[in-house]
Amino acid sequence: MSATLFLGLGRMGAPMARLHAAAFATRVFDVFPAAAEAVAADSAAEALSDLADIGDDVASVILMLPTSHHVEEVLRGNAGLLARLPRGALVIDMGSSEPASTRTLAAEAAALGIDYVDAPVSGGIAKAETGSLTVMVGGTADAVARAMPHVRTVGSSIVHVGPAGAGHAAKALNNLVSATNIAAATEAVTVAKHFGIEPAAMVEVLNASTGMSQATRVKFPDHILPGTYASRFAYDLMLKDMGIARRMADEVGYAPVTGAAFDALSSGRVGLGDDPDHTEIARVYAQATGISIDEGTAA
Repeated sequence: MSATLFLGLGRMGAPMARLHAAAFATRVFDVFPAAAEAVAADSAAEALSDLADIGDDVASVILMLPTSHHVEEVLRGNAGLLARLPRGALVIDMGSSEPASTRTLAAEAAALGIDYVDAPVSGGIAKAETGSLTVMVGGTADAVARAMPHVRTVGSSIVHVGPAGAGHAAKALNNLVSATNIAAATEAVTVAKHFGIEPAAMVEVLNASTGMSQATRVKFPDHILPGTYASRFAYDLMLKDMGIARRMADEVGYAPVTGAAFDALSSGRVGLGDDPDHTEIARVYAQATGISIDEGTAA
């Protein structure tokens, strides 16, 4: 029986690997060996300490890595997985990568007889733990069909959005809209407070009106208004995805909202300290205006 190699066991990757291991023979690897051992300890996965020892029966690889640089290093660099996989193997990149890099890697894989699918996810850690993520899939129809049994172990809403790289493009654009929604709502609530409207009341108005978004329904009541800022999705990862979206938008030639949002949130990152949560967009506004909209900070 063939096995799957699952690389990248961070906050999202670890629960995804556990679910995958319940359905498929799975070997897990992370640059931090303890992460692989932890996943193997409470799942059916087998922990690897060295990528040189993946075994001859690995026919599919799932990547949940931070950036395209990490993906390229694993596939082309010292690990050289592309060159070591057999013809007919399958690679699924479920992280947030650069679409251009993905298209190039997919072409290199195809030349070796390997199917390549990009399948980034959205939904956060809670949905990663329950296997109910949204997955945006890019690749040929045949490659996507082969990937679907693996993808279904972690996702409940799966959309084939186009050819190689399209999944990563869709993910970056989704996160651009998500971040911009938080910023726009924070801006509105900040201005509302200046005019005497309590933040919770303004959020209630938005949620009962056309200004409603996932930001106002979930992130404001759960993370921003209480001042907890604990969504567990990093501000820096948000900026990375917004940067990908901005580079894509630059090719179109007119995307003023994208540029303004990325520039404002990039410059605002300076005052947030180490490893801020992406919902701390609200703190960027508080530092710039002196008006706090959360319960944990003085007005």
